[in-house]
Amino acid sequence: MPRNYLFPVLIFLLAAVAVRAQTDLPTKKPLEIDVANKIDDTAEPDKGTSLKIPSVIDNNPEVKLDMGKRTPVKMLPERELVQAGTGMKIDPKAGPRQPKEGSREHFSDMYLGDVKSSGKFVGIVCRDHEFVDGDRVRIWLNGNVVDPNTFLTGSFKGINVDLEEGFNRFEFEALNVGSSPPNTAQINVYDDKGELIYSNKWLLSTGSKATLIITKDEL
Repeated sequence: MPRNYLFPVLIFLLAAVAVRAQTDLPTKKPLEIDVANKIDDTAEPDKGTSLKIPSVIDNNPEVKLDMGKRTPVKMLPERELVQAGTGMKIDPKAGPRQPKEGSREHFSDMYLGDVKSSGKFVGIVCRDHEFVDGDRVRIWLNGNVVDPNTFLTGSFKGINVDLEEGFNRFEFEALNVGSSPPNTAQINVYDDKGELIYSNKWLLSTGSKATLIITKDEL
């Protein structure tokens, strides 16, 4: 090929390569931005076969709350609720059956009277003539304690005391009134031959005293 034709051919080839190179460049597309997983609020709830979800809107009944109406709270069914103390049995001997005589009043000191005896000593016995509820007494003779604490039961019990010539002042001090006031007791006095020479009863408040005078006659 003559050299004067070689230059135009070279120009043509370079132009073809340039055009092909331009056609290989990537084209630009605009970026579209949209909401992913858009939720359709008007669509019906999905009721598939593999997972059955009940419709909250269609199947749930309307709940009405009356704030003005109060219903008591019950921890147990009504058939299991019983009145306190139901079925409990109380031994009638465990406590006082009835209030003691004059239990609402205050009982001050009592004078039981006087009795004569020619014996060397006397036996003084006491018992609670009402319901046994824990009454206790202290026995004095002429200002001296001869029994500091006698518990009154349903049976007679007491002490023997030697008598002095003349007056012998016995005092029975109520230490308490038990579980059913007042302090109650029956007192019996026996001579040295075992014969009953005196009997009486007292009703005392705590701290009160019942006084008995026994006079020893000279032989």
